[in-house]
This record gives sequence, structure tokens and C-alpha cells, in this order.
Amino acid sequence: MKSPALHMLLALTSLVIMAALSLMIGASDMNLGAVIRGEGDDTLILLASRIPRTLAIILTGVSMAISGLIFQMLTRNKFVEPATAGTAESAGLGLLIAIAFFPAAPLLAKMSIAALCAIAGTLLFLRILDRLPPHEPLLVPLVGLMLGGVIGAVATFFAYQADLLQYLGIWTTGEFSGVLRGRYELLWITGILALIGYLYADQFSIMGMGRDVSITLGLDHRTVMWIGLIIVSVTTAVVVVTVGAIPFLGLIVPNIVSRIMGDNLRAAVPWAASLGAGALLLCDIIGRVIRQPYEIPIGTIFGVVGAAVFLYLLLGRQSHAVR
Repeated sequence: MKSPALHMLLALTSLVIMAALSLMIGASDMNLGAVIRGEGDDTLILLASRIPRTLAIILTGVSMAISGLIFQMLTRNKFVEPATAGTAESAGLGLLIAIAFFPAAPLLAKMSIAALCAIAGTLLFLRILDRLPPHEPLLVPLVGLMLGGVIGAVATFFAYQADLLQYLGIWTTGEFSGVLRGRYELLWITGILALIGYLYADQFSIMGMGRDVSITLGLDHRTVMWIGLIIVSVTTAVVVVTVGAIPFLGLIVPNIVSRIMGDNLRAAVPWAASLGAGALLLCDIIGRVIRQPYEIPIGTIFGVVGAAVFLYLLLGRQSHAVR
């Protein structure tokens, strides 16, 4: 049997190969010889577009997968993520508010408003979650989807009144075609937050045992809960502001990893990071080659795949419960 270290090496090798493919695929052909010699526009295309885009995809995949793991530990439910709990919709609503009332504010200030709204939306979801029967776990994602639908409807009405529907359409469909050097650097914040999530992995694993057990084991439940909420909400807000919402990424990747690695978050985080980045790179490559030189937004492709996997997880859980 292959060792876990060998499996991780294979995963990282696959990730490197897909990253290299991502650098080479695009609307314009790139000559490697010219890039090595630093001649022509090929070097500019590589440095200003291809490398930033690939880094943005990797950072988004890593951070959203880890955020999904943390969020599932906080809620003690495997069928929730920021996209199914109203967090992403709240971040989009916050960004609309920032643009409508503070159009001249710097991007970091608008992102902060989006993050605050994402935290508020997540807290609202957790308050509703406390009132749901604990023996009905499938109610949680359904309620989260309904909450997200309500917040999305409010955002759509607000965008219509403020003539900002075109912005809302961009934020609700994640895509990386507009990522250039100087337009993706905020995503490094998500990388830092993912690292913090890894450092607190053991505490989040204890929180997954429940409030009473975690307090009995000496965990500062409130502090760790707020750390998790900030990581999830700020990561979601930064991703929405920079590239738009990526549906189901934080749901299917943690579920796949949890089925293999169990609930040990520290062991699961590296696998979730590599699988999230790899899955996002693969979907982006597919979106760029299907109708080349045109692109299909990565949010559309991952939404179709993620919805199918999400339904399989729900129906599989329900079938297992019946038996």
C-alpha cells in the first residue's frame, strides 16, 4: 500500500502539471523560446496575465477549500459551505452597499464592508441553525440555500434600484479572465488566512465535537468560533470582490477529503488545499479549451459539477439513512 507521503507527492506533482498547463493555455499562442530569451510580447503575457491568473486560481482553490472545512467544523454539518449558508450572498450585498454609498472608497475599504456583511450573514445563519432540530442534518443546507436566496433577492432589488445589476452579475459568477498583475494581489490575504486556519486546525477539530465537549476539554469556545468566522467570512469576501463567487467548491472538496482522511482537520487541510487548487485549475483549463479562444466562466463549470456532486451526497446520505 502506498504511503500517505507518496500520495501527497503525487497530488502535488499533478498540481504542478496542471499549473504548467494553465500557463501555456490562452487566447494567444506563447513561444517558450521567446519567453526564455525575454523577447517580444510573450514575456509580458506570461508575467502580466498567465502567472497572475494561475496564482489567483491556486489561492482561491486553497482558501475556499480550507474555509469549507472550517465552516463544516463550526456548524458540525458536512453539507454546508459559504455558498450554501448565505455568506457569499451577504458579501455581494456588502459590496453593492459599498459601491452605492462609498464609490470613491479604496478597494480595501469596500472589501472590509463586504467582509462585515459576510460575518453578519454567517452569524444569522448560525442563529437559525441553533433553532433547527439536531437530528435533521439535511435541513441545514436547505435552510442555508433559502437564506442565501433571500439575501440574493435583496441584493438584486438593491442593484436594480441603484443600476448596478451588471456588477451583481459579475460577482455571482466566478471567472478569472480579468485577472491581471495588479488586480489579484488581495487574494494573498486568503492565503494568509488559510495558513492561520491550519495553525488552529486542532482547535477547530475539537469544536467539531460540540460546544459542551470542547469547553470541557478547556477550549475557549467563543474565541475559536470568532477566529473561524473571521477566516471564513473574510476569505469569502476577498474571493467575491476579486474573482466572483465559486459555488460548491467549499462543499464537495471537504466532503471528499473527510471521507478519506476523517475529521482530523490538521491531516485533512493539506489534502483539501491541493484538491481544491487542482479541481479549480482543471475546471479553468476545461473552460478555456472547450470554445477557444472564448471562455466559459469557471463558476459555471464548477457550479454544474458541484451541483451534481452535492445532489449525490444528499441522496447518498438519505439512502444510507433509510437502510
